[in-house]
Amino acid sequence: MKRFFLLYLLLLSSLSLFAQTLDDVVPEGYMLVDSVIYRPTAALDTALVGRDIVSVMPSRLKGDAADVRLQQSPSVAVALQKHIVSNQTRTIPGYRVRIFFDNKQSSRVESEAALKRFSSVYHGVPAYRSYVNPYFKVTVGDFRTKSEAMLMLNKIQRDFPKAFVVKENINYPVLDVENAYVTDTIKVMRPLQIF
Repeated sequence: MKRFFLLYLLLLSSLSLFAQTLDDVVPEGYMLVDSVIYRPTAALDTALVGRDIVSVMPSRLKGDAADVRLQQSPSVAVALQKHIVSNQTRTIPGYRVRIFFDNKQSSRVESEAALKRFSSVYHGVPAYRSYVNPYFKVTVGDFRTKSEAMLMLNKIQRDFPKAFVVKENINYPVLDVENAYVTDTIKVMRPLQIF
């Protein structure tokens, strides 16, 4: 407990020192203000990324209360490891809502604006911007079923009246839909407002 307390004090003092050094690098005419950011939560349990189930089984040799032993052929272990490595960036078939689709000369700027406008209103929903010659596209969400995509379409229809549902390969959706994003506070440099 004493080590934990000392570590906590050391961390606290280093954070206050870091905050002081931030104040020293702010140019004249600017100030640091707190700003809220929204980060998406993990789509899967990050504690198990790149690991196989065999490596996380309880064992008395590792200090666990139980002991699970597995007898398997070495070729099965090799095949499992190859499967984990080859499926790290795997996508699945699903649905998204397309909020922008155009090929005008101003489409690049308009697609960036649509993406920014969507992300500022719907914080927990992933948004993707792509270019497939000659179209700029902005699609949002990762939905396993068309009915989930239709719910999102109904939700955003007022802000994006030309939106429609498309079938695409999607990333794995977040595990906890109710808590799809985490809020955090960061320091942002802003000009002083003189009235």
